Amino acid sequence: MPPRFLVRHPYLLLVLAGVLFPLVGSEFWVGTVAARALIIGTMALSLTFLTSTAGLVSFAQAGVAGVAGYTLALLSPNVTGVGVEVAWPLAVGAALLMGTLAGVLVGWVSVRSSGIYLLMITLAMSVSLFYLVSQNTEVFNGFDGINGLKAPVVWGIDLRAPLPFYGMALTAAVLSAAAVLYLDRTPFGSQLHALRNAPRRVSALGFNAVALRIVAFGVAGFIASVGGVLNTWFSGQMSPGAVDVHAAVNLLVVAVLGGIRHPLGAFLGAITFVLLENYAASVIDRERFNLVIGVVFIVIVLFAKDGLSGLINQLRVHLNPAWTGGRRAKTRRKAA
Repeated sequence: MPPRFLVRHPYLLLVLAGVLFPLVGSEFWVGTVAARALIIGTMALSLTFLTSTAGLVSFAQAGVAGVAGYTLALLSPNVTGVGVEVAWPLAVGAALLMGTLAGVLVGWVSVRSSGIYLLMITLAMSVSLFYLVSQNTEVFNGFDGINGLKAPVVWGIDLRAPLPFYGMALTAAVLSAAAVLYLDRTPFGSQLHALRNAPRRVSALGFNAVALRIVAFGVAGFIASVGGVLNTWFSGQMSPGAVDVHAAVNLLVVAVLGGIRHPLGAFLGAITFVLLENYAASVIDRERFNLVIGVVFIVIVLFAKDGLSGLINQLRVHLNPAWTGGRRAKTRRKAA
């Protein structure tokens, strides 16, 4: 049994597990499986942030991450010979800025839509980006993409090595998750929750609902851009496949698997997705990987409506009912 402090603060337990994981994991698990799960989880975090706080579901988050990735690729040395090479801090800063602006643009275009209409508008924007980068050979090199991209060497530390890259991905994921949890407890987060639950009442109280939604998309765009930068360095290339419909659907699947109404459920979904991605070939042909994902997706949706996060919360309450009851009693005493 972990200490009660860690039980009460499961997020710290997850961070501790991430820090200690390289001590027990092999180079493949650390530099490939875990690092990729953190990257996908960071990109999916932008979607769970939108959904859990403002009640917005977007198909454009993979495209937003792709904007950041293409910006980084065009400003970094590459074997394709496109773009202009600048110092890596400027390239990363420009990538994060362009990704954030792309998120703001998505919010501005879709600000007056909701539900299925929001999904369709964001999907249309994602498809438009895919055709732009796939058909433009002079700037984006078409379907071949931009290849030969590498993470920099900083203060003598090669960030391309498995352990340093994992540390960088873990740091980015922890900071992004901490920012989301912090924003959720600020007045801005409260306004987003009100916008999710009663948008008309928010406007009636004098808040600018349009501005709130645009800012929410901008924050989500920045988080997706962090994942997009890491994903570009991880894969060593940037191609239209990173922004196509398949990539957009995968992010949504990851978010739903982990629990789309729980911000940090994105990382649980990402871990599940990456494990299935790497080991589906031992169960079924790799060409039918999507069948495995589909079956797991259906099972989790049917038996855990809040995804893996909701299932874990239910198990924690079931296994430790005394602690849960004590916590509720304490809360009632404080309220009294």
